[in-house]
Amino acid sequence: MPPTPFGSTAVRTVRTALLVSGVISLVIGLLVLIWPGRAAEVVVAIISVYVILAGLVNIGIGLFSRATGWARIGYIVLGVLFIVAGVISFANLGAATTWFGTFIGVLIGILWIMEGVVSLTTVSDSSSRTWTVFFAIVSIVAGVVLLFAPLLGAVTLFLLIGLSLVILGIVQIVRAVQFGKAV
Repeated sequence: MPPTPFGSTAVRTVRTALLVSGVISLVIGLLVLIWPGRAAEVVVAIISVYVILAGLVNIGIGLFSRATGWARIGYIVLGVLFIVAGVISFANLGAATTWFGTFIGVLIGILWIMEGVVSLTTVSDSSSRTWTVFFAIVSIVAGVVLLFAPLLGAVTLFLLIGLSLVILGIVQIVRAVQFGKAV
């Protein structure tokens, strides 16, 4: 076997990094596919923890910074609102997850409609007018459909992300096994 361009330590380090990232991706993808509702709740729980921590930071800024007057009060009020939102999310994790999924679905629907409209405005500048118009129509229709069923769209997107993570995880694991071997 010819020598590798990297030292053996570097090869082991890269191989380990590829393997660990592949296994993490595979496990998370499988969790999303097997328990999509629970996995979505975990994501919302992580966001809720972040929101509570952001609230504590804002309160800290309001109490201990050099801010004065309304700035100080604003930080404290913002911090309290963040904490209340995080606690409410934790208390109603299922409802918060549904709301978050619906919000994401509506947001993507609006963005797809806007993308389609913007594409239509560039038809005259495009060298492939037919494909541009086709893309714009599909984007607008998909956006409208998503606006009428935003939660279904968000769930579908979440499952596609899970499937992608499984595939990418497997590929990354194979890369880890193959990394550093002679071609």
